[in-house]
Amino acid sequence: MPGGAFLLNSGGGMADYGGGLTVPVVVTCLMAASGGLIFGYDIGISGGVSEMESFLEKFFPGLLKRTAHANKDVYCTYNNQALTAFTSSLYAFGMVGTLLASRVTRRLGRQVIMLVGGSLFLAGALVNAAAANVAMLIVGRMLLGLGLGFSGQATPVYLAEVAPPRWRGGFISAFPLFISVGYLVANLINYGTSRIPGWGWRLSLGLAAVPAAVMVAGAAFIPDTPSSLVLRGRHDDARAALQRVRGKGVDIGAEFADILAAAEHARRNEEGAFRRILRREYRPYLVMAVAFPVFLNLTGVAVTAFFSPILFRTVGFESDAALMGAVILGVMNIGGILASGFAMDRYGRKLLFMIGGALMFTCQVTMASIIGSHLGNGSKMPKGYAVAVLIATFVFSASFSWSWGALYWTIPGEIYPVEVRSAGQGAAVALNLGLNFLQAQLFLAMLCCFKYGAFLFYASWLVVMTAFAVAFVPETKGVPLESMGHVFARHWYWGRFVKEQNKFGDEST
Repeated sequence: MPGGAFLLNSGGGMADYGGGLTVPVVVTCLMAASGGLIFGYDIGISGGVSEMESFLEKFFPGLLKRTAHANKDVYCTYNNQALTAFTSSLYAFGMVGTLLASRVTRRLGRQVIMLVGGSLFLAGALVNAAAANVAMLIVGRMLLGLGLGFSGQATPVYLAEVAPPRWRGGFISAFPLFISVGYLVANLINYGTSRIPGWGWRLSLGLAAVPAAVMVAGAAFIPDTPSSLVLRGRHDDARAALQRVRGKGVDIGAEFADILAAAEHARRNEEGAFRRILRREYRPYLVMAVAFPVFLNLTGVAVTAFFSPILFRTVGFESDAALMGAVILGVMNIGGILASGFAMDRYGRKLLFMIGGALMFTCQVTMASIIGSHLGNGSKMPKGYAVAVLIATFVFSASFSWSWGALYWTIPGEIYPVEVRSAGQGAAVALNLGLNFLQAQLFLAMLCCFKYGAFLFYASWLVVMTAFAVAFVPETKGVPLESMGHVFARHWYWGRFVKEQNKFGDEST
């Protein structure tokens, strides 16, 4: 049946799920995906606030004095570990929050985890806005990080479990879309508050409470996922939740039966999810849980997002122009995510990896070439070349959003079997946040040490990760969650680990 959402049934045939793109499922998924706002807002705010003179004067006066004088090496002007700790500390605590959430999400449900995450982020925003010293900043960052960890662990899985299979990629990409929207809004706010002397930075940090409140309100009005409710034995509530998101009058019998079967398979194989994912038959999922966050960080996008205003100032733009460049970067992110959400469920995931990888590689090499040739000791880059770097950064940002930016959340959110879903997603998000911490803490030192070679470092990894995606990431377009095992079992390499199954747990001969 063309365009339908199907599941291989126990007889080897195809079961057609009812329902489609209904108002309830759209509203539910958008309210859940709004949690991405807090990710994007913090990424944008951190880089911009660390550029504000009033913020530096209060917390990092030594660095402000250094930037006021000519420096022999422009690559090293902003290399200050205390300043980068302001950004990176959030991601260390985010990693802790993700691991905590993955331990309790099965008992509490996805919805409760998202509520807790939004509440912690809200508290952190208020503490940061009132910060009187570096210690208060770090406490606020700790609360923000725990909030990010909880919401990042639960939200993509929530979207994967609720969205109709035919449009799952597009719905999961709503999460990185909201990240991009949050990033854009943060940079617009930074652009305005940078003109407020003395306390503009407080307004930037305090307004993080707004996306946190949006997330809390959204999570409060949506049902938990049917899979999560079934795993906790609440079958009637699970059926009601599935009927609510699929729409009244839609036949949910086949889909609900498969959710029950998947949950029963998980119970028959009851074992700690983290221990289970280490077993041989789950090797592909473990590899994906590690490879995706590692490769995501090796694109170089995290440091571009965190420090784009600083990077633009390094190549010769003044403060206002650098902040406006970061705003345009946010617009490019949104454009890339929207294009990706449209394309991934029509043309598949692999095409996005190939196009995005090629464009990002070209941009990194271009930036390295220009910066290496025209940025020297004690000098600013000529205006024309600085504009070229800016354009390359914009294209890079859109290419990232089109590929790894959207697919990092989509593919790990959809591939894991229900019995290891919380562990797989938790491990992937925790590792990503841990690597965000290392990158945020080390990038300015890396830029100081390697100079333009830092961009060539990321370019080389783009070749590796694109080849990995083409060879080892199965195409999952339109495949129901409960049928993902079949995709891996038929893969040229992963088939040696995952056995073909007729139905949850019965190996075929």
